[in-house]
Amino acid sequence: MRKLSPLPASIVLMLVSGSIAAAAGTSPSNSAQVARGKYLVSIISCTDCHTPGTLLGKPDFTRYLGGSEVGFEIPGLGVFYGPNLTPDKETGLGNWTDEQIATAITAGKRPDGRILAPAMPVDSFKNLSHADALAIAAYLKTLKPVSNKVPGPFGPSQKPTSFVFQVLPPNKYTPTVPPSASGPKPSMTPAQAPTPAAPMPSPASGVPAPVPTPAPAGAPVPMPTPTDVKAPTPGPATATPPQPPKQ
Repeated sequence: MRKLSPLPASIVLMLVSGSIAAAAGTSPSNSAQVARGKYLVSIISCTDCHTPGTLLGKPDFTRYLGGSEVGFEIPGLGVFYGPNLTPDKETGLGNWTDEQIATAITAGKRPDGRILAPAMPVDSFKNLSHADALAIAAYLKTLKPVSNKVPGPFGPSQKPTSFVFQVLPPNKYTPTVPPSASGPKPSMTPAQAPTPAAPMPSPASGVPAPVPTPAPAGAPVPMPTPTDVKAPTPGPATATPPQPPKQ
């Protein structure tokens, strides 16, 4: 019987790698495409507008790219929310092809023909190569599906049902009062809140003297005027000290 020589280790490694990739549903070339897409999504920072909680300062990465609850108002057009980018078939991109996703990214056009709102930075993304746009699409298809239907879109006359980013003219801007600006601190009960000190009685009349109001921090200290300064009252003349006897 003819004796078979063993395969080189490099060939064995390639066969094993190909088998693992096939079992996972991806080819080695597709794995490189997905890795490229993941890199692009991370530097473009898609999570800012498409991950729940990010625009509120608390991103929920258990629902990564699952759609935002904060919408952007476009004056005259309405309010638009960053949609679900996961492959969920009901609320995400599960029924979109890679080409349809790439077209939405670089041309701002959905499969149904609608044009994406101006909050989507198509003017920047149109500079992506077609290969990079497809890499992003391939990566999005690998995400965990998240069932989350974002609100809207809402027209200019409709009332949004969730948070809204709105650009206001300066004459309509009102600062939000911080929670600690008035009343007791959250860690204190009303009984623990400090009370103003009682005025001390005047020595002459026994009637409490008014408590002076402290000047605001940084306010200039008033200088005395000439009428506020009184000359000292003359006291008794001092005696001339005794002179030492002349020698």
